[in-house]
Amino acid sequence: MASVKNLKKDINFVLGDIIEAVYLWEMTTTGKPTEQTEALVDEAIASFDSLIKKLNDKKVENKKEHYKNINKELEQTAGQLVEKINAL
Repeated sequence: MASVKNLKKDINFVLGDIIEAVYLWEMTTTGKPTEQTEALVDEAIASFDSLIKKLNDKKVENKKEHYKNINKELEQTAGQLVEKINAL
């Protein structure tokens, strides 16, 4: 199992890259934020907050399984956000 520190880094890097991709799309197409891109950024930030909150939860009995579920949720969330970016 990866360490909690590495899982936090993964969450930060993955969702940070998604937000960066949204900003790059904005710069290369419209040159300014749209309602859709702002919603995507807000969704990525909300996902980040939710995952970090779950990761910092100390009242978990099986930590290993808990961290695996957080990692799976990160992958699913990232996949959904990337699909939304591609649909812009």
